[in-house]
Amino acid sequence: MAKPCVFCRIVAGEVPASIVHADDDHVAFLDARPLFHGHTLLVPRVHVETLADLPATAVGPFFTAVQRLSVAVPAAMEAAGTFVAMNNVVSQSVPHLHCHVVPRNPKDGLRGFFWPRTTYADDAQRDAVAARIAAALAALAAG
Repeated sequence: MAKPCVFCRIVAGEVPASIVHADDDHVAFLDARPLFHGHTLLVPRVHVETLADLPATAVGPFFTAVQRLSVAVPAAMEAAGTFVAMNNVVSQSVPHLHCHVVPRNPKDGLRGFFWPRTTYADDAQRDAVAARIAAALAALAAG
């Protein structure tokens, strides 16, 4: 059997972590390599790798917990707000679904993402891309 992921080991109590919240379905703990003090990760107790793998019935409760953390973290850290983020596969350092809740303040030094930007050649290209995404959503809905 493969060695469980580090987040599964934290959930099981096998790896020490600074737990800030735990319930029947989720565990929230401080990131070991925080952007700022108070940087919290929320994970489902059940191992799923990405948001797409999370059962539909668990999505609402997961994001309700994220929402609560997005209020509690800045309150606890005397921050102006939060940065809430989740990677799926690309840049996902641990292959276990997790959401980052990071306290933020104006001029805190976090410069955001330097993603390359692009443009559409014209409205027709943009509309074609929108249609492709709409078709993919329809296919998902059809089962």
